[in-house]
Amino acid sequence: MKIALDAMGGDHAPMEIVRGAIDAAQELGVHIILVGDQDRIMKEMDGNDVGGLVSVVHAPEVVRMDEHPVSAVRKKKNSSIVVATQLVKEGAADAVVSAGSTGAQMASSLFILGRIAGVERPAISTLLPTMEGVVALLDVGANVDCKPQHLKQFAIMGSLYAEKILGLPSPRVGLLNIGAEETKGDELTLASYKILKESDINFTGNIEGRDIFLGGSDVVVCDGFVGNVVLKSAEGLALSLMGMFKQELGRLEDIIGRERMVHIMSSLKRRLDYAEYGGAPLLGVNGVSVISHGSSRARAIRNAVRVAKETVEQGLVQAIKEKLETESSKGVTD
Repeated sequence: MKIALDAMGGDHAPMEIVRGAIDAAQELGVHIILVGDQDRIMKEMDGNDVGGLVSVVHAPEVVRMDEHPVSAVRKKKNSSIVVATQLVKEGAADAVVSAGSTGAQMASSLFILGRIAGVERPAISTLLPTMEGVVALLDVGANVDCKPQHLKQFAIMGSLYAEKILGLPSPRVGLLNIGAEETKGDELTLASYKILKESDINFTGNIEGRDIFLGGSDVVVCDGFVGNVVLKSAEGLALSLMGMFKQELGRLEDIIGRERMVHIMSSLKRRLDYAEYGGAPLLGVNGVSVISHGSSRARAIRNAVRVAKETVEQGLVQAIKEKLETESSKGVTD
């Protein structure tokens, strides 16, 4: 399997991206194609190609975070994200991973890979920690304004993601709302509730924001505006909680002992750290495109490659195609 990795995307590129690529190649046994400034990449590799499992494709341009994504992707045909995505389109790579501009990755995925037939709006799905394990939340930023049909497609794609990647045979799908009652919500959630209730997914009803992390649902759907606010709030809360624990560390050590405290802190950090989850697949495009956090370091990149590998191996794109074809044949999808 070959994974195209945008070596120039992210706050710590290319150093941490290259390190993550080497770790992924060694631990996962996949071939990593690093795309970007060849001289800078080769300098970071320092001759370590992991027995030929890491190669380089030169791309002299970079889409900066402050550039308009669509305009930049159209103008910079030789940018690292465009070239990496093109490798997937041409069949030279099985997936693309980037920690660069999310907007640029979305634009290049839409322009080059295209949408799966029947998909109106691709969605970004991310995993969040819960008391029971993890929950898939989507959309977390691809679509600010949505229609009920879009949320239904998010639910379908999210269910398949939970089934294929998380191994859940009948994922519980919740609709993010301001109350659990069927009559609560705005026009979007009220209409979405109705069509989700009539669908053949395992829809369990509305779910409030506080319940996301308690484990009552395996998949939670919402529009991208709300989802992004939830995601960023969760990231901030996790950082705050870790900071508070560190502030109380001395007092807790006196009670339970330093060795036990270090073990607890390490375990909690793994559960809350976005780097453990790696990346968020852009569901609905005709290929595997995984979006990694902009501040990703080597461990997060390694895990993003793992997500890409699992997504390819489990045939998620094909599963979405087949499910939406079935929906279309029933006259459900417009």
